[in-house]
Amino acid sequence: MNELHIGKVSQELKIHPRQVAATARLLEEGATVPFISRYRKEVTGSLDEVAIMAIRERLTGLLEIDQRRESILKSLTERNLLTDALKAAITQADSLTVLEDLYLPYRPKRRTRAMIAKERGLDGLAERIFSAQATVDPEAEAKAFVDVAKEVPTVADALAGARDILAEQVSDDAFTREKVREFYLKEATVRSKVMSDKQEAGVKFKDYFDWTESLSSIPSHRMLAIRRGEEEGVLMMRVTPPEADALLIVEPLWVKAPGAKGGEQVRLAVQDSYKRLLGPAIEVEMRIESKKKADLEAIRVFAENLRELLLASPLGPKHVMAIDPGFRTGCKVVCLDRQGKLLHHDVIYPTLGDSRVREAGDVVRELCRKFQIEAIAIGNGTAGRETETFIRALKLGTIPIVMVNESGASIYSASDVAREEFPDQDVTVRGAVSIGRRLMDPLAELVKLDPKSIGVGQYQHDVDQRALKHSLDDVVMSCVNGVGVEVNTASKQLLSYVSGLGPMLAAGIVTWRNEHGPFKSRAQLREVPRLGAKAFEQAAGFLRIRDGEHPLDGSAVHPESYGVVDRMAQDLNATVKELLLNPAARQKIQLQKYVTETIGLPTLGDIVSELAKPGRDPRQRFEAFAFQEGVEKMEDLRPGMKLPGIVTNVTAFGAFVDIGVHQDGLVHVSQLSDRFVKNPAEVVKVQQKVMVTVVEVDLPRKRIGLSMKANPDLTGGQKGGVFPGGPRSAGPRPPQKPAPAKPADWFSEALLKAKGRG
Repeated sequence: MNELHIGKVSQELKIHPRQVAATARLLEEGATVPFISRYRKEVTGSLDEVAIMAIRERLTGLLEIDQRRESILKSLTERNLLTDALKAAITQADSLTVLEDLYLPYRPKRRTRAMIAKERGLDGLAERIFSAQATVDPEAEAKAFVDVAKEVPTVADALAGARDILAEQVSDDAFTREKVREFYLKEATVRSKVMSDKQEAGVKFKDYFDWTESLSSIPSHRMLAIRRGEEEGVLMMRVTPPEADALLIVEPLWVKAPGAKGGEQVRLAVQDSYKRLLGPAIEVEMRIESKKKADLEAIRVFAENLRELLLASPLGPKHVMAIDPGFRTGCKVVCLDRQGKLLHHDVIYPTLGDSRVREAGDVVRELCRKFQIEAIAIGNGTAGRETETFIRALKLGTIPIVMVNESGASIYSASDVAREEFPDQDVTVRGAVSIGRRLMDPLAELVKLDPKSIGVGQYQHDVDQRALKHSLDDVVMSCVNGVGVEVNTASKQLLSYVSGLGPMLAAGIVTWRNEHGPFKSRAQLREVPRLGAKAFEQAAGFLRIRDGEHPLDGSAVHPESYGVVDRMAQDLNATVKELLLNPAARQKIQLQKYVTETIGLPTLGDIVSELAKPGRDPRQRFEAFAFQEGVEKMEDLRPGMKLPGIVTNVTAFGAFVDIGVHQDGLVHVSQLSDRFVKNPAEVVKVQQKVMVTVVEVDLPRKRIGLSMKANPDLTGGQKGGVFPGGPRSAGPRPPQKPAPAKPADWFSEALLKAKGRG
C-alpha cells in the first residue's frame, strides 16, 4: 500500500486517511464494493458504495501513473539521458499529462526537420540566436554555418534550420505546452463543417453542417454526435482557439527582444512551432480529452438509467401468461409457473379475421383456467397495443394485463444463454418467456443481456467500451447484491454478479443444486467445489435461502453475525425465530451491549433493521400500468392530448416516453417542468410513470413532441414551447448563464440516439 497515494486520495476526495487506507486494504485483499459497504462499516467508517468506488478508481489511476513513471525512468536510464533534475521532476509529476510533457523532448521520434538541422551542425546557430536575441546579427552568424557539403548552401538555409530547431524546442517545452493547454481549455471552440459531397447522404447530421460551440461548454451528446459524423465521413471537426490570441501567450515566453533581429528570428520560429507542431499537438490532446469527458457523461447517464431499469418493481412469483405480439406470424403465447418455468406454449392470431379472433379468445380463456394465470404480460413491440386491446376485450376478471418493454428480448432469444435454457424451443418461444420473466423479476431476467442491448443508453456504441463495461458491471453488481439473490431459483447469470462469485462459481452452485437438490442452509454453500472461505465470506450475506435451517438464512444478516443474534435472543429468553416475529422484543435490545472489536453500532443497527424485515425486497411495490385506451398508433394522436406514459430513456437533452403508439415521444429538457431544468435526471427516471401532453405529431418523420408542463404551448413548429429557443412558460425564472447554442431542430439529437447507434 502506497502511503503517498493514500494521502493524495484522502485530500482529493475529502475522506479521512484512515478510511482510505482501510478501504484500500480490503480491496487489495479481494473484497468487493458491495461487501465492503454492507458488511465492513466499522472498518471503513461507514463509507457507501459511491465513496468506495471513487477510492478504487483514483487508486487505480495513481497506480497507472506510477507504472508509466517507472517505464519513462527506465527508458531514460538505458539511453543515459537521465539527469538529477529531470529525475526529480519526473518523480514529483502527479499526472500522466505532466509526465508525458517532461518525457516529450527525450521520446524517440521519427526523423524531424529539427533532427536534420542538428545533423547539419546548426544547433550552435540556434543556441546563439536564442541566447543573444537583443545583440546578435543572425545573418552574420549564419555565414559561419554555410556549408554545401552539409547541405546548407546559403545563409537563408542556415537560418531556416536554426528556426526548425527552435520551433521543436518551443513545442517540446513542458511549461509552454501547459500554458497553451490552459488557453485551449478556456478559449478553444469546436467547429464542424460538412464535407462538400456528403450534404445529402449525411442529412441526419444537418444541424452540424456549419456548427461552432465552446469546447468548455459543449455537452456530451453534441460532442459525440459531431465525432460520429466525422467518423462516418460526413463532417470535418476542428478544435482550435483564435490563433492570434494563442501566439500572444506563447511569444512572450520565448521572444526576449521584440524588434531586434535575433528576436525576430525567434518570433518566426515560435509562429512556425505553433502552426506546425504545438497547436496541432494540443488540438489532438483536446480532442482526446473532450472525448473522454463526453464518454464519462454518456456512461454516467447510461449507468443511472440502467440502475433504474434493473430496480424496476417486480410483480413477484405469479403464474404468468406472456405474449410476444405479431400480425402475420401471430402472437406467441407462453405460460410460466411462479418460478418462471415454461409450462406451455401456443400461437394465436387475434388480428386475422373474426373466426381467428374467436379461436384466439377461446385459447386464452382456456389457458388462463388450466394454468391458473394470475397476470398477463404483453410485449410492447409490433402489434402490442392491438394485442392488448384484444386481451382486455376478453374481460378476464381481475387478471392484470401489463405492457412490458421487450427491448433486447430478440437478442436474448438468439443468445447462447437462451439456447442453453431452452435447447428445444425456437426463438419466438424464448422471446415470449423473456417477456413474462421481465414482468415477474426485471433484475433476474435483464442480467442475462448485455446492458448495451437494453436501449437505455446515449451513444453507448461511441464511447470507450472498456470504461462502459466497467461502469455497467458495477451497476449490475450493486443492484443484484442490493436486492439479494434466492440461491435455489437463481440462474447462473444472476448468481455470477453476487459478490465473490463470478461465472465459474455461479455455474458450480447451479451444478451442485441440480445434483443434490435445493440448498437447505447457507452453510451448505461450503460444499460447492472451489467455493472457499474467502468466496463464502464475500457472497453468503447476499444469498437468500427461503425457509432455510437457520431463521436468518433468508435475510441479509451475514452468517458471521449469527452468533450475536443468538446472544440477543438468549438475553430475551427467546429463539431467533421468535425474535423475528416479536417487534416488542426487538425494541428491548440494547445494542451497546453487543459491541465488540469487530462488530460496532453500524452493523448492529443494520442487523436489528433486518430482523424487522428479513429478506424483504427493497424494490418498490408493483403497480399495474395501462396506456390510454383508443390511442394505439401515431395517427390517433392530436396536439393537446394528455396521456399516461412510461419513461424509457433519459438523456442529457430530455426524456423518451412510451405512450403506447409504437414510437417513443421526446420530452425535451425545456419541457420537463415549469421550472428551469439543467439535468433531466433531476426530474425523471427510467420506468417512471408520467402524464404528458402531446405538443406535436410529425407523421412523415415519425416524431412525437411531448411536454410535462402544466400548460404547454401547443402552437407547434419553431414557435412552440417544445423547441429550444421558442416561447417558455410565463413567470420569473432563476438567473442563469446564457444557454449554449442548440440545433434548430431538437429532433436531430433524438434521431441520432433512436435511429443511429445511440
